[in-house]
Amino acid sequence: MAVTINTLREYKQNGEAFSALTSYDATFAQIVSEAGVDVILIGDSLGMVLQGNDSTLPVTMDQMVYHTSCVAKGNRGSLIMADMPFMSYGTVEAALENAAELMRAGAHMVKLEGTDWMKDTISALSERGVPVCAHLGLTPQFVNKFGGYKVQGRDEKAAEMMIEHACELEEAGADIILLECVPAPLAARITQAVKAPVIGIGAGSDTDGQVLVVHDMLGLTPGRKPRFVKNFLAETDSVQEALAAYVQQVRDRTFPSEEHTFKA
Repeated sequence: MAVTINTLREYKQNGEAFSALTSYDATFAQIVSEAGVDVILIGDSLGMVLQGNDSTLPVTMDQMVYHTSCVAKGNRGSLIMADMPFMSYGTVEAALENAAELMRAGAHMVKLEGTDWMKDTISALSERGVPVCAHLGLTPQFVNKFGGYKVQGRDEKAAEMMIEHACELEEAGADIILLECVPAPLAARITQAVKAPVIGIGAGSDTDGQVLVVHDMLGLTPGRKPRFVKNFLAETDSVQEALAAYVQQVRDRTFPSEEHTFKA
């Protein structure tokens, strides 16, 4: 049975953790979905892991539409979430037009990075039938404003503001909140503060779901490994077994463990 927004809401209500992974092509989409991963994210992370860029900023709408179309053809029942790339939702009008392109390509939901300035955009999308995931915390499209890839929400003022933004964006119509690189105690507070399912990456084990870049969890990314990443292929004999281990460890909340978590 296909995973929907309602499926994820039921998971949250029942206290069941769910899994998400990136995919960018039909082959990975098929094996990821067949492994039982609930959500496939076509991330603008493809700009780094596929294109070799040093950030996500060069990724275009045409590229996101192309990869979303590929994933949709390989998917076997996962919910498909597609990133809106840099400046593709700078205005409400642009967001509506570009989200429509991603939905036509096969996305079931779009993901936007930002804070309370996105409220009007999220409302407009939601009113027109486009489910939205609001991405808070470390938002890679803002890397130049942050001055690098840094944990967000470590002081109490910033933490309170992030909680407030999460609630405001949910009220505006966001169906999912995604938290990246925030201290685990803050992620737990936000998860409790909103009714929407919360997906974490580098946000501890108390969120409703977990997401990783598939290249990271298979140990394929060169260079320094982020703290929140675990190489599941190192413990198994095949990609399929690694994916199954990831799904199971997310479900029983043994991943992420303390070593993959940021503290306040």
